[in-house]
Order: sequence, then structure tokens, then C-alpha cells
Amino acid sequence: MSKHSKIGIKGEQIAADFLQKKGYNILFRNWRTGQKEVDIVAFKEGMVIFVEVKTRSGQFLGYPEESVNHKKQQNLRLAANAFLDAFPNYKNLRFDIVGILISGDDAKEIVHFEEAFH
Repeated sequence: MSKHSKIGIKGEQIAADFLQKKGYNILFRNWRTGQKEVDIVAFKEGMVIFVEVKTRSGQFLGYPEESVNHKKQQNLRLAANAFLDAFPNYKNLRFDIVGILISGDDAKEIVHFEEAFH
């Protein structure tokens, strides 16, 4: 497994733990539809939340959340529509981003952007 993949997996675990501590119920991790994937699908206060997790080991490429570009947002919207088709009992939704900077196995910084885009 590449270093990049290990960092991503570690970041997704950190994000899931972080969200659970904030009262989110994690419904799915790495939910897929075709070629599209949502890192975390969570539920809180009557809302299903589609979470994109971005993890970096340094800021030389910018802040992690800055890499969620228009194309990635569009893919998340398409995945969310497929999710809502598959699970029609969910009505309210939003898109969040969790950006994580790590050092070794520890999170140096976790930033949670609620309603990051529509």
C-alpha cells in the first residue's frame, strides 16, 4: 500500500472518530456507486451528511480541504443522488468536508466545514 493510501485511510479513521465524538452516527464508510465514492455517510439531527475527508502530512500542497474542487463536488452530488435513490427514507442532506493535517499517526489539526457546498 502506498504512503498516500495509508495517509488517506488514517485520515478517514480520524475523521470518523472525530464525527462520532460530535454526536454523528456513521452510517457508511467508503460508500460506492459505480466509480463514485463518499468517504463517510453520517446522520445527525434528521439530516444525512455526505463527508469528504482530505488528509495531508504537510501544507506544501495547500490545506487539505482546498483540494475539493468543482469536479469532486459534482461527483459527490451524483453519489448523494444515488444514495437517496437507494435509501428514500432520507430526505434532508448536506455536504461537509473534514480537513486533517497529520504528523506520524497523530492529527495536528482537524477542521470540519459544515455545509461546505450545495
